[in-house]
Amino acid sequence: MIVGFHIDFARGRLLCCCSPSPSNASESLSTLCFGVRFMRYQMQMDAMDLPFLNAYLDSIGTPSFRKGCNFAAAGSTIQPATAQSVSPFSFGIQVAQFVRFKARVLELLAKGKKLEKYLPTEDYFQKGLYMFDIGQNDLAGAFYSKTFDQILALIPSALTEFENGIKILYDQGARNFWIHNTGPLGCLAQNVAKFGTDPSSLDELGCVSKHNQATKVFNLQLHALSKKLQGQYTDSNFTYVDIYTIKSNLIANYSKFGFEQPIMACCGYGGPPLNYDSRISCGKTKVLNGTSVTAKACDDSSEYVNWDGIHYSEAANQYVSSQLLTGKYSDPPFSDKMPFLLNIKF
Repeated sequence: MIVGFHIDFARGRLLCCCSPSPSNASESLSTLCFGVRFMRYQMQMDAMDLPFLNAYLDSIGTPSFRKGCNFAAAGSTIQPATAQSVSPFSFGIQVAQFVRFKARVLELLAKGKKLEKYLPTEDYFQKGLYMFDIGQNDLAGAFYSKTFDQILALIPSALTEFENGIKILYDQGARNFWIHNTGPLGCLAQNVAKFGTDPSSLDELGCVSKHNQATKVFNLQLHALSKKLQGQYTDSNFTYVDIYTIKSNLIANYSKFGFEQPIMACCGYGGPPLNYDSRISCGKTKVLNGTSVTAKACDDSSEYVNWDGIHYSEAANQYVSSQLLTGKYSDPPFSDKMPFLLNIKF
């Protein structure tokens, strides 16, 4: 979730409080944005010539939070974390951290002006942009322990948790919400390797059908929730962004966009067709079957849509960001409210 503090459209500037969120259950903790994959977040910030934001949990020294604060952690879920969760920072925890952050900021500012150059003023919280890209980990993790019907059944409860978090943020003054849906989970090499061994489980693109079906159901319900919230909070702006269509189009037409491999990982072990082995992650060296092996990167990552079997490559994220920033995958289109984004050149 990117909680943006202040958007100055007249000058094409975005001061945001970014809160990255999870990407995948097997990913180590790193910086993401209340659900936003780090590389896509990075591309968007680069495209808009904006600074990266300091993390809420990295406040040692004198970091500046005036332009933003990052709350999220990779591996997080919408639903509350359990003892088996990769990240303890589920969506509810991230929202609670934001509430604490805002209260502490206003408390410090009330004591004097000395910290004004480091902290956002109260109006930033209302004028800001709150970005969300979360839910993929809830679905991905569920496939390891639940039936397909059980996975579909958990979606409404996950979205109720998400809705509750949005309501808390609204009560805290948030008014501008940018909600990403989740991408084609079944097209990740990790899931193809684990759940796609039976050819009948794959679709025409080589993706795991059940994973993508569940993702579509999640996205439909998320879209409906976004519309519901817009109707409920008429003084707010809710923008739903169709990341799924952008990524699916890229995978289906990869050669058209200059890629050579739509699913196979650039960095991994095992070679074609997936170059992915769950026992060894990108860049690691490990003894497998009595032999020391290393999961190495390919020679040219720009030829690959997928980086490590779980995350998209920099080149793929560049494409995703360029499409996202056109506004045509948003509901409603944001060209009327964010015209400066449409002038960005890649």
